[in-house]
Amino acid sequence: MDSREWFKQAKFGFMSHFGLYSALDGDYRGEPCTEWVRYHKQIPMAEYHALAKAFSPIYFNADEWVKAAQSAGMQYMVLTAKHHEGFAMYHSKVSKFNIVDATPFGRDIIGEMAESCYKHGMKFGVYYSQDLDWNEEGGGYKTDNTVYPNGAYNIWDFPADRTPDFDAYFENKVKPQVTELLTQYGDLCLIWFDCPWTIRKEQSKELYDLVKQYQPDCLVSSRLGNGYGDYESGGDNILDMNYQFALREVPVTISGTEFWNFSRFDKEYKSAERIVKERDEQNARGVNYLLNIGPDHLGRLPIEAVKKKKKIGEMDGLK
Repeated sequence: MDSREWFKQAKFGFMSHFGLYSALDGDYRGEPCTEWVRYHKQIPMAEYHALAKAFSPIYFNADEWVKAAQSAGMQYMVLTAKHHEGFAMYHSKVSKFNIVDATPFGRDIIGEMAESCYKHGMKFGVYYSQDLDWNEEGGGYKTDNTVYPNGAYNIWDFPADRTPDFDAYFENKVKPQVTELLTQYGDLCLIWFDCPWTIRKEQSKELYDLVKQYQPDCLVSSRLGNGYGDYESGGDNILDMNYQFALREVPVTISGTEFWNFSRFDKEYKSAERIVKERDEQNARGVNYLLNIGPDHLGRLPIEAVKKKKKIGEMDGLK
């Protein structure tokens, strides 16, 4: 079965937003915060980097994550290798701002998850923010997004009146890190790019070609931008999209308040019944349902979310 046919039949996947922002448990100085906290609170470089010195998700267990996903009938996993904060959840030689070199934890999360997925027969993919990067001066700065009309880049650590060198960031960080992910962690079922606001058409093509050079069967999300991609990633939590691609997926978070990261303020998760209903409705439209659950600062999936996964499996008649 080729990768496109596999994706069409997969129907149900597990996504997890896991990064340095997870160290906060969704709480920045007593206020709720998301994985965008570095941007929304304009946290200075020194303060944000200091989080890494105390970040040690010692209870992270890749096997437990994979088994929980499989108990719900999920067919693939997507884990954040680098989100907009710029922090790599794997041992990157491109930037020391990564979980192995910058934290006392010192373990490669992506590597452990890739190995566990291989062991348990689960497809594995990674999320990579190719455009926005608040740790780099050249991180994405141009956008037509009405929410961020002046861009969504770091103007608190870097001069606001500069012309950011996105090309340098793209050449010196994005391409080398994507190459690391493609060459160090076995076969990836997909790469989930995001927020293509600055990236030019020729750069989107270059990344697409780079993926296919190393892993021809690895699918690329449409969020690479400029019309490139193998499957269409719908809008976050948007269940009524009109899709243009033949292969389709909608990312949905389990959080009742639509957090993508774990938050101690998040008191309610979507019910198993609601998730099954949404999933089945999307599957009937030919759309894969990608359910996100964020772990806490110790690397644990919330117990209530895990229980709902198990119940989903029970509702589907899985043991």
